[in-house]
Parts: sequence; C-alpha cells; structure tokens
Amino acid sequence: MSQELVIAIDGPSASGKGTVAQGVARELGFAYLDSGALYRLTALAAQLKNIAWDNEVEVAVIAAALDVEFIGEQIYLSGDDVTLAIRAEEIGSGASQVAALPQVRAALLQRQRAFVGEQGLVADGRDMASVVFPSAQLKVFLTASAEIRAERRFKQLIARGELADLAAITADLLARDERDRARTVAPLEQAADALLLETSSLTANEAIAQVLAWWQSRA
Repeated sequence: MSQELVIAIDGPSASGKGTVAQGVARELGFAYLDSGALYRLTALAAQLKNIAWDNEVEVAVIAAALDVEFIGEQIYLSGDDVTLAIRAEEIGSGASQVAALPQVRAALLQRQRAFVGEQGLVADGRDMASVVFPSAQLKVFLTASAEIRAERRFKQLIARGELADLAAITADLLARDERDRARTVAPLEQAADALLLETSSLTANEAIAQVLAWWQSRA
C-alpha cells in the first residue's frame, strides 16, 4: 500500500495532541482533522434526540447521517454553531462512550478517510495510525502522565470560566483511558511503527517542533 500524505497523531485524552496537530498543520499548510470532534458531535446529536449513548444501533444511525460543517475553527451541527457545546466535559464523556461502539466507529470510518486530499492532512485521535490511516507517512503516539493531563484540562476549564475539580477531572481521565484501551474495536494503543512523543515536560511549541523535525527527516 502506498503511503498517504498524512501525519497521524494518536494519544489519550488531554495529552495535547489537538494543539500539536493544529500547530503542525498550520506550519505545513496541511488540512486538519480532529476525529474526536466527530465522536463529540455524535454524542451531542444523540443527546439532543434523547437517545442513550449506549444504544449502539440508534447512535450509529445518527453518526452516519451527521449534518456537519467545519468552517475555520467553527463547527456546525445541522446549521447550529456547536463549537463550544461539544467541548463540554459531559459531551467528552459521551464521546468516549459512543466511540466504544463498533457500529459507530464503522459509520465514521469513511467520513474520516474522506478528509485526505492533495493538500496533505494532519489527523489526531485514538486510532488514526492503527485503523483510519494505516498508510500515513508519519505516525506519532503523543502522551503525558495522567497528572499532567488532568492539570492541563483543569486550566483549560478555568480559563473558559467553568467550574472545575482537579480530582474529578483526574478520575474522569483515568476512566476514559481505561474505556479507550479496553474497547474491542480500535482500542487506544501505540501503532508498531508510530514514534512516541512524551510531552509531560514539553511546551506545545517544543512538541510541534519535534513532530515537524520527524516529518522533515522522512519527507
């Protein structure tokens, strides 16, 4: 299989992969895919229709028919701006739950692959390197300690003016990690040919620079 013009970045929740992926995409002039946003959108859409997140058949139908638009940094669901709504902690937890459903993952697979084009793509998620883009030119597994990730999420919430409890955030992250690793389809794991990037002691700019250096060495 020929390699795709894709940088696939996987990692656990709050590891900083979104910030790094966006920075790399910006520097290279590549498109950016936040695969987690699709699962968050699915969770939000299900919630709006009063469909339980563990109702695999109905949630998969919703995932397959998502009316989504990505315009710059804004995200629209059925014409409504849901950029902030999908970042709520409750929806993040819901996204982790619907992402464990095989039919939902299957429904979103081709949608994610359709983002690839001549421009090049940086994609971040849980299974970008292992499942969605197995022929990506560069694969990165980006992680950080649970304590660091919880602290980062805590600071994000406080900066947005939201109430936040560090202990609760830590417990939620650990629960998401376990759910992501234990699911039967596309579990969170480092692909055999992915490079490990531990960001606990790195700034976002340092992490971006490392991915760019890896890319240049492979280009």
